[in-house]
Amino acid sequence: MKVVYIAGPMSGLPDLGRKHFREAEKRLKEAGYIALNPAVLPKGMEKDRYMPICLAVLEAADAVYMLQGWRSSAGAQMERAYAQYQGKEIWEEMAP
Repeated sequence: MKVVYIAGPMSGLPDLGRKHFREAEKRLKEAGYIALNPAVLPKGMEKDRYMPICLAVLEAADAVYMLQGWRSSAGAQMERAYAQYQGKEIWEEMAP
């Protein structure tokens, strides 16, 4: 079964965009994938503490699912670049 990491914008969004991440996780699971959702990490840490965790989780994925708006997120850009470096598949969310 394919493992898919979800990447997208969080900073500056209401509730850190967690709703969008949950919706993507649900769709991926319904399609038969194992979804790795970084938006379930606990709130309250400094921003720079999250990225090492996210990159470690991303390493376990076969593919990365880029949520809409990822281009405006430095973190999502970094996750995409890291995934490309590792030769992972990159999927982009399509606009509704």
